[in-house]
Amino acid sequence: MRKSMKVLTARQAWDMLEKKHETVSANDAQPVLVDVRTPPEWMHVGLPDADAMTAPLLCVTWQPDLQREFLEALLEAVPDQQTPLLFLCRSGVRSHHAALLAENAGYADVSNIVDGFEDQHGPGKGWRSSGLPSAYMPLSGS
Repeated sequence: MRKSMKVLTARQAWDMLEKKHETVSANDAQPVLVDVRTPPEWMHVGLPDADAMTAPLLCVTWQPDLQREFLEALLEAVPDQQTPLLFLCRSGVRSHHAALLAENAGYADVSNIVDGFEDQHGPGKGWRSSGLPSAYMPLSGS
């Protein structure tokens, strides 16, 4: 029986991502943070600071009309479907859809960060408002 998608706040996700990961068993894989926003959002709003986490950060845009491309990129970047995936967007809505898509594709441990990067709809404060490490990707030449 497949587990259903988990719901986390940005703070709860950070607690999982910042811990030094020690593999105990084959099923105890290091989580991956998947930011599904767009390149302009990453550049202008910021993104989680990958240097501050022990877990990897994957930036791959989810859009309703590009679901197949999103899934192909996810499967290529994270081929082990037992890897825990934590999905993040601005408000928790796009990440919810991306997490459902991943779960339906066979990923076994999927979580949605419901308060997102900017806390638009979730129960927490969001990544940035919680003071969690973030960075900006400057445009080339700036």
